[in-house]
Amino acid sequence: MLGVILGLSAVVAGIDQLIKYFIVEYLKPVKSASVIDGLLSLIYVENRGVAFGMFQDHVIVFAIITALLISVFIYLIVKKKFTGPLFAASAVLMIGGGIGNLIDRIFRQYVVDYLSVSFFPPVCNFADYCITIGAVLFVIVLFMQTKDNTSDKTEPSAASENGEEITDNETDSAEEQSEEISDGEHDAK
Repeated sequence: MLGVILGLSAVVAGIDQLIKYFIVEYLKPVKSASVIDGLLSLIYVENRGVAFGMFQDHVIVFAIITALLISVFIYLIVKKKFTGPLFAASAVLMIGGGIGNLIDRIFRQYVVDYLSVSFFPPVCNFADYCITIGAVLFVIVLFMQTKDNTSDKTEPSAASENGEEITDNETDSAEEQSEEISDGEHDAK
């Protein structure tokens, strides 16, 4: 799985760099171009900060942070902390987008931004959108895993579905605890 995720991440980073190449070659000289009037414009921006242009001129710090975050995702993949297609998609988008922007920070000392939509003022790029979508997918993965872990602990049948055997003593104990709770509520009334 690691090889597939890293391969697809390289494709995402490659697409990002290819787009940025064309932006630098053809958009930088003219600065901006309208794609869909009132909705989407291409605007050449040299972003020396992070998301939305915050924290300008800390390129080395952000390059290190980006490399660390990419390493964390690779660690999670190797250790199989998360699995499944949704996690894989999340990892591909975040690692690929992170690498795309990391390449800019290392070789240009800034990130090339160019996408401007009317309903979202900051100018962003393909990698930024990949990272954002990947992060949303990762939050969904975390939510689903938390929900799965919670349901495994609360449902008595979860152990038997996982192939574990439930003894009569465990079943009786759970039933007795349930009856004691019911009796306690009855006595309180």
